[in-house]
Amino acid sequence: MFFKSRILLIVLSGLLMTAVFSGCGESGNEVTLKMAHGLATSHPVHKAMEFMAKKALEKSDSTLVIEIYPNEQLGNEKEMVEKLQLGAIALTKVSSSMLESFTDEYKVYALPYIFRDNDHKWNVFNGDIGKRVLASGAQKKLKGLVYYDAGFRSFYTTKKPILHPDDLKGLKIRTQQSPMAMKMVDALGGSATPISWGELYTSLQQGVVDGAENNAPSLFTANHYEVCKHYSLDEHTAVPDVVIINTNVWNGLSEIHKQVLQEAADESVPYQRQLWEAFVQESLAKMTASGLKIYNPDKAPFQKRAEALWAEFDGTVIGDLAKEIQTVE
Repeated sequence: MFFKSRILLIVLSGLLMTAVFSGCGESGNEVTLKMAHGLATSHPVHKAMEFMAKKALEKSDSTLVIEIYPNEQLGNEKEMVEKLQLGAIALTKVSSSMLESFTDEYKVYALPYIFRDNDHKWNVFNGDIGKRVLASGAQKKLKGLVYYDAGFRSFYTTKKPILHPDDLKGLKIRTQQSPMAMKMVDALGGSATPISWGELYTSLQQGVVDGAENNAPSLFTANHYEVCKHYSLDEHTAVPDVVIINTNVWNGLSEIHKQVLQEAADESVPYQRQLWEAFVQESLAKMTASGLKIYNPDKAPFQKRAEALWAEFDGTVIGDLAKEIQTVE
């Protein structure tokens, strides 16, 4: 869905932000923010963005417009972050794993079993720690606005279930291009193999990798369950999605538009979470009906195996944040 406007963000080399925000500092002026992401329009994240855009329009008396470009129309996650830093787009949604290369603080979310349960996870995201992490990318022009739910990630495999960390031995498990994700898989006993998302279906089909790890909606929407018939809910990580805005764009907004945008983003979170939970249940039901077997392994052996990775970050920003997260009720 596109939200039409009369003012467009324009990329001009060297004078980019001056061109984009010329005359837009006053709250009475109309401002248009271009927002891009890689997901389908049926995805809960896209629907939450539509909700945010609607709220921004209502709260601003139609002076703050958000145009949404889904389905990788403007590039993949990496390309969209680069375009956001340049100012070619104002807003995007990325996995927190994508932000690990810009700031160490985001890496803490990729530690296995950093969250005790879903309530603990959201208490962290909504609290002081979550806000500090969102702010940590500002020097790289990446201001975090809110977190969206991306669920818990678990292993899915082609030949056998993962019921114990020993079952990962000798298996090549696809990961994102994330050093933390690779460390996590290796620490739990598998052989981390980074492969792009678009190549994963064929890689699973041809035996290039033996499995992967992700949330249920991703397994479903990518049709990986057609190849992988075993989904083991060890729930090792819960890396969130993050809505980010270019800091120069943010600083160019009027105080009223800043307030409106943040409020609209905040109000879209519970809506996205509700849609996400429904989508998880729908995905699991449809996959099991198609022959996917779901397992609930004992998490204790996986948590024990993860301790070595935690120890690796003692005395670092990541380790200190991890300890602080454990104190959150």
